[in-house]
Amino acid sequence: MNLENEEKIYFYTEDLQVGYGGKQILNPVRIGIKKGEILTLVGPNGAGKSTILKSVAAQLPPLGGAVYLDGADLLGMKGTERARRMAVMFTEKVHAEWMTCRDVVAAGRYPYTGRFGVLSEEDWKAVDEAMEAVQVSELRERDFQTLSDGQRQRVMLARALCQEPELLLLDEPTSYLDIRYKLEFMSVLQELARRKKVAVILSIHELDLAERVSDWVLCVSPGQESRFGRPEEMLTPEHLSELFQVEEGRFRQTGGSMELPRPEGAPEVFVLAGGGSGRAVFWQLQRAGTTFAAGIVSEADLDYPAACTLASRLIAVPAFEEISEEKEQEARECLDACQCVIACRRQYGGWAAANDRLLAYAREKGKKIEYHNLPLHKMQ
Repeated sequence: MNLENEEKIYFYTEDLQVGYGGKQILNPVRIGIKKGEILTLVGPNGAGKSTILKSVAAQLPPLGGAVYLDGADLLGMKGTERARRMAVMFTEKVHAEWMTCRDVVAAGRYPYTGRFGVLSEEDWKAVDEAMEAVQVSELRERDFQTLSDGQRQRVMLARALCQEPELLLLDEPTSYLDIRYKLEFMSVLQELARRKKVAVILSIHELDLAERVSDWVLCVSPGQESRFGRPEEMLTPEHLSELFQVEEGRFRQTGGSMELPRPEGAPEVFVLAGGGSGRAVFWQLQRAGTTFAAGIVSEADLDYPAACTLASRLIAVPAFEEISEEKEQEARECLDACQCVIACRRQYGGWAAANDRLLAYAREKGKKIEYHNLPLHKMQ
C-alpha cells in the first residue's frame, strides 16, 4: 500500500510512537485506510495493540508522530469534535444500573446535545436507527444488566454507531463471545463498515476472523518491526510463527490457526486422507498421542496443511501433478512399517485412485483397517 497518495486515504498515522510513562514500547506505527475499510491489529498479549488504540483515541498521549482523519489532526481536535467524528468501544465494563438498552444507546448522542444533555426528536430517531441497524430493536426496553455478553456487545456497537462516527475503534470486541455471537457481531460490523462507509480499526485474537473480515492487518510485537499489509500477506505461517514466537510450521496455512505439536517417533498408523477428509482424524490421533503417516495427498488438498504439521511422515505430490508409480511405491513401503491403516473415505477414485490401490494392498497384507467414523485409540 502506498501511503504517499494521502488524498485517497481517510485515516492515517505518521510515525506514531506509543508507550507509557515516556517509554516507547513499539517502533513507529505507519498505517492508513479508506472509508469503509477494516484494519485489524494482531499480536501477542502485551504487544501494544490496546496502547495503539488508546493513543489514537487520545486516551493516552502519543510519544511522537501524528494521527489524521480526512487530512485533519485528530489528536488536535477539541473533545466534542473528536467525539462526533470518532467512536470507541473498549473492553471496560459499562456500569448501566437501572438503564434500558435504549438509554445506553442514547448515551452515544450526547456529543450532539446542548449543555443540558437533552435529546431532541432527531436524536431519538438516530438512536432507534442505530438499534435497528445492529438488530437489537427488540431489546430497547430491556434492562441492560440482564443481557447476555453477545447482546451487550451489539448494544454497545449501536451506541458507538449512534455517534455517527467516521472512525470506529474497537478493542477485543469478541473476547467474551461464543462462536455464534462472534460470527454475528463481525458480520454486523462488516456490513456497517460497507454500508455506512465507516473506517474501522479493531484488535482481536481470533486469526481466522481477522483473515476473513480485514481489508488490512497490522502485526505488532515489542522488539519487532511492525508489519502492515493485506491479510493474505500478513497472516502467513512464517509471519505468524515469528510474531508469536512459535515454532515455525505450527500455524495452519488455511485460516492462520495453530496446531499443537506432533507426537514424536516413527509412524504407527497410516492415514489414507484426501479431499479434507483426514483433518479430523489427524487431530484425534494427535490428541491420543499416536504417531502417523499421511498420504497420498496433493499439496493443493485441504488435508495438506494439517498433515504437514502433524504427520510424522507425509507422502504428497505437487499440486495438479499425477501420482507416479514411484510415489505409490513409497507409500506402500511406509504402509508396510505401520501397524494399522485408517481410511478416511470408502472410495477415492479419479486422481486419488492410487489410494484405492493402497487400501487393497493393506487388505492383502492383512493390515488392521479402520474407517474415520470408528473410535480411534492410542496404539499399544
